[in-house]
Amino acid sequence: MQTPAAMRARDPRGAARTAVLVLLVCAVVMLVFSLFGPNSVTRAGMVASWVTAAVLVALAAVYRAVPPERIDARGGYVLIALIGAGLCCGMNWITQDPSAGGQAFLAFPVLWAGVNLRRGAVALVAAVSLAGDAVVLFHLQPVGDAVSDLSFFGAVLVVMAIMLVRAAETTDRLVALLQQQATVDSLTGLVNRRVLDEALGSALGAPLTPQGASLVLVDVDSFKTINDRYGHPVGDDALVHVADVLRTVVRAGDAVLSRMGGDELAVLLPDCSADVAVRRASEVLDAVRAAPLLLADGTLLAVSVSLGVAHAPSHATGLEELYAAADAALYAAKRAGRGRVEVALT
Repeated sequence: MQTPAAMRARDPRGAARTAVLVLLVCAVVMLVFSLFGPNSVTRAGMVASWVTAAVLVALAAVYRAVPPERIDARGGYVLIALIGAGLCCGMNWITQDPSAGGQAFLAFPVLWAGVNLRRGAVALVAAVSLAGDAVVLFHLQPVGDAVSDLSFFGAVLVVMAIMLVRAAETTDRLVALLQQQATVDSLTGLVNRRVLDEALGSALGAPLTPQGASLVLVDVDSFKTINDRYGHPVGDDALVHVADVLRTVVRAGDAVLSRMGGDELAVLLPDCSADVAVRRASEVLDAVRAAPLLLADGTLLAVSVSLGVAHAPSHATGLEELYAAADAALYAAKRAGRGRVEVALT
């Protein structure tokens, strides 16, 4: 049975490392408390401390040995936080300790959950911690004192959990934004050269299908002239326009659409023969011709592209060789008058 995403760790490996550390630290503290403090006053308190320390060490060994992803899939990380809350409340009950020091141990599972788990799991751990604390306090104290202590410590736990969750979610959003910026071209919205290289390397590294794989390079004709005559913003608009046309002709699910840099775009077509790639390139060429760019003053700017097609293994077998073959075909299209498709030489 798989654990719902809301109950999982944000980073299973990081959660495993911190879980082992917290479990071992708490085990050492319990051993110290068995010799000093309220846990050492009675034999029951001492035995409970030793048993708890042994359980914590055993859990640390399990969480150190089992793969983090497997623990996460089975809900092991939210479980360890709930076990921690239960052990804290159980020790306070056994040692008859409703003090602030005894309750402070409940901060450990909530803190750990807030740093490592998602919102739903943190809410569950905080709620269980408060419920357990309430049972202990109302058992050991008069109602008025129990309400007072629970209100204070409950507020501390809730505020702490909320702040940690918000900080973690802000961090996740920033990380996602950085990852997007590292993979997506900000102007066209296509993936960048790095992603294309990885996809092409994977396509060429695996056994090729009978159809092979094709690479199409697309270059905007007379791009410098557009920039010089209309300004760089219009040049940027032309690039975005061509990228949008490319998306309408080539579905992203069938290909990798990329901006190589400058005015050059690329299309990786896995499991695609040379003939089909040429046909797709011709469709792109016709679509760009049929869709002029509308300028701010209402005039239409005709945009033209040249395309070079290379196929693996017909024209190359390695990544750099395939790029070189497609690039040579692209420049052959440029030399032949632009606005055309050329195929690499065998």
